[in-house]
Amino acid sequence: MFHLIIDTMKKRILMLLIAIPGIAAAQTSNGEIIGKIVNEDSMALSNTLIYTESNGVVYKDLTDLNGKFRISSIPAGNYFFNIVSEGDTMKGIRAEITMDGIENLNTVLFEKSGQLLDVFTIKYNKDEYKSLKYGVMSEIRITSEQIKVNPLKFNQKAMIAAMSSEIKLTDDGQLVFRGARKGDMIYMMDGVKMNDISNVPSASIGGMMVYTGGIPAKYGDTTGGVVVMETKSYFDLYRAWKSSQND
Repeated sequence: MFHLIIDTMKKRILMLLIAIPGIAAAQTSNGEIIGKIVNEDSMALSNTLIYTESNGVVYKDLTDLNGKFRISSIPAGNYFFNIVSEGDTMKGIRAEITMDGIENLNTVLFEKSGQLLDVFTIKYNKDEYKSLKYGVMSEIRITSEQIKVNPLKFNQKAMIAAMSSEIKLTDDGQLVFRGARKGDMIYMMDGVKMNDISNVPSASIGGMMVYTGGIPAKYGDTTGGVVVMETKSYFDLYRAWKSSQND
């Protein structure tokens, strides 16, 4: 009888250990990266490896015959990607992976020098938060860097309302999306549905997305909008520090 109890406990512990990674993955908002790799003659490089590493996990892909690649299920954050072709490596391709987003590197020129690429910055209008994600025109995105300099960062609801003319903040502190009733919306924090977000420190927010329409089915049934927030983890802080060391 005692051995039977021990065996049952072992099986339950094993099932729990197997389930934990799945639960963690479900609560993590991932993104993906796409692009095309060419040589100095603008010829597509096939069978070329592009990869990055985070927390001991390598995210990689080999280019197809057209030099194109796609790496999916990458946790949101800043990364440096490396390209390996014919035994030569090009390092230091910086990219920001956003939750549920697609980072498009477009055409990447592979230089057979193994040198660290110069870091470049894409300029944008700081007041324009419209996402460029394919096929979704009603998605608004704001990064942790934008939150850091936002004058409304200490009032998340006011900051969200300022992101779109389709969102209003009522006198009693509730968000109302155009065409929906007050309170008919969903808050998602790290993959978990929340009743409110008022007590979330702005410094802990790693990114935020607001859907005013075209809501993905995974967020459930609502006629209003969805606010998706992801908090910073230890690995986000580590990647930010590592990124600063390469500046």
